[in-house]
Order: sequence, then C-alpha cells, then structure tokens
Amino acid sequence: MITSILRSFGIGEDCLVEPLTSGLINRTWKITDGERQFILQQINVQVFKKPFDVAANIRMINEYLNEQFPEYLFVSPLSNTNGQDIVYDKEEGYFRMFPFIKGSRTVDVVSSAEQAYEAAYQFGTFAKLLSGFDVTKLHTTIPDFHNLLLRYQQFEHSLETGNKKRITQAGDLIHDLKERISIVDEFKRLKKNTAVKERVAHHDTKISNVLFNADGRGMCVIDLDTIMPGYFISDVGDMMRTYLSPANEEEKDFSKIEIRDDFFRGIVQGYAKAMNNELTDAEKKLITYSGGFLVYMQALRFLTDYFNNDIYYGAKYEEHNFTRAGNQVELLKRMEEKKDVLDAIVSEEVR
Repeated sequence: MITSILRSFGIGEDCLVEPLTSGLINRTWKITDGERQFILQQINVQVFKKPFDVAANIRMINEYLNEQFPEYLFVSPLSNTNGQDIVYDKEEGYFRMFPFIKGSRTVDVVSSAEQAYEAAYQFGTFAKLLSGFDVTKLHTTIPDFHNLLLRYQQFEHSLETGNKKRITQAGDLIHDLKERISIVDEFKRLKKNTAVKERVAHHDTKISNVLFNADGRGMCVIDLDTIMPGYFISDVGDMMRTYLSPANEEEKDFSKIEIRDDFFRGIVQGYAKAMNNELTDAEKKLITYSGGFLVYMQALRFLTDYFNNDIYYGAKYEEHNFTRAGNQVELLKRMEEKKDVLDAIVSEEVR
C-alpha cells in the first residue's frame, strides 16, 4: 500500500512495517529498514484540510530552533530523495517521514505526578524557546480550534436545530453549561487583554505527545500538526483536562472522577519552571482558569455533537457523546470544588 511512499525515501520493500495505534487522527507506522528506524505518518486531510500549511509551520519552527537553539531536540520530518518533506500520492494521500528517536518511548496514561511534571516542563520549554518567534507567520491549521466563543455559539445553535428528543433528555446538562457562561465571558475579556499574549501553542498536550527516555525523563514534544497561534491556556488547560483525573472522558462511572492535587502541582511546577519568567502577571492569574476553560469547551463540543446526531465525534453506542459531556461537566464541578486548593498551589509555585 505504501511501497511507493517508502521508495521515495530510499527505503526498500523488505523493510518491516508496524502499525502504531495510539494516535487518534493520523495513521502511523514504525518502519525498520536494517539498522535504520523511522516513523511514517499519513495526514488526515479531513482534519487538516491544508497539509502543506501544516508542513510549512513545522518547517518554520524547525528552522528557527536550529538557528536559535540548535541543542534542542526537535523531531522534524525528513526530506525524501527529491528534497520534499511532505509527499503526495494520488491514491493514498499525504505522508511525512520522521526519524525514530532511539531510546525514546511514549506513554498513553499519566501514572504519576512526576510524569505530569516532566510533560509540563517539556511543553513549557517548547513555548519558552519559541517566545521570540513571530507567531503571525504561522498558518492556522484548524480554524477556531479552541475558540470558546464559537463553540458556545455552536452549542446554542444545536439547541435550536438539533435532535429534540436528545435535547429534552439533556436538560440538566444544558442547565449546568448555561449556568457557567462566566467561563465564556472570561475568555472574551482575555482576548481583549494585550497582556495575554498570542503565542506559539501546541494545542494537543496529552501525555502521549511527549517522548520520555528510559529513566522517565521528558525528552521533547511531538505530534506538531496543531502548532498554530494561540494562548497558553490551551496547552496548560489540555494537560489539566487529561492528567488530573484517573478517569478519562470515556468513563461512565462518574464517581471515579476526581482531581489529584499532586498532579495539578506537577503540571504547574513543570510549566512554571520553564515559562515563569515569560508569563505576564495577567497570564499567571489565568492558570487555574485554563483547566476549566478546556473542560468546559470539551463538554460543549460533546453535547453539541450529541444534539447534532454524532456527526463529528461519532459514537460507539447510543448515548456515547451524552456520557462524554456529562463526564466533562462532572470533571468541571470537581475542579470548581477545589478551586481554593488549586489557587493556593499556583500561589506557592508561581512567582
């Protein structure tokens, strides 16, 4: 299937091709060709509709880091025999090839506060090193990806046009989300605040997007397709959404949802160690908010999709997105209950 793609990178047909399944968007394979190892990815053009913009962003970031911070490990795509870092096949689509970093590993679930710290430090370091990069040069690879104003508008529209039976069923969740409109209002204010900077943001800071070494130390961040202009709350908020609770968004038993204080401290410590001097006072005041921002937005998106008959996320069972939305609202409530504790941790760790 991908023989012609591999050939364009000088890899023969006798190589070993192993599918990797941890990624949710792009199809990925590990390629072993003798002593050489690579990662091959097929770009999902349903999500990234302009793959050459994705490639251009990564190329610009790579050039900047090579010039300014050549010691930093940045895993950029390799060029094929024609000097291309993105290859198009009319039957198979768009592909990139990355070097496989020997001695590296990824993890799918955060297992300790130390691991949360290491990941947060890597994402913070990435943001810090790029603080001098002209963010206006970057393409927006997914328009309005973390635009909470649009997500709320889509939610309201789905209440008018969506599945009436499902809307009736979700009355309590609708009430919970509308009751927290202040999260949207805060987002409106920060967008107008020049002290909250538009930065190079990763936008997908789940733990599997960090490479770790054999000793459990973070090496670098990966999966760079969502790099685009944004706010730091997107990266910190996504870590909080995906690291703080031992129960992920698929959990049906909401009693298992909790906020682990030590994991929160690990995120704040790691990110602040890298970014503390770069964050403005206005941004530091938004650290706790960032978690609620991402969780609330994800709850809106799940419930909106449920009302729209699961056209975006799809569903493995009838009430899948309804359950996901309820899960995220419960996570948000647990965060609200611990707000004073979380704020105190931020005050201790961020100067």
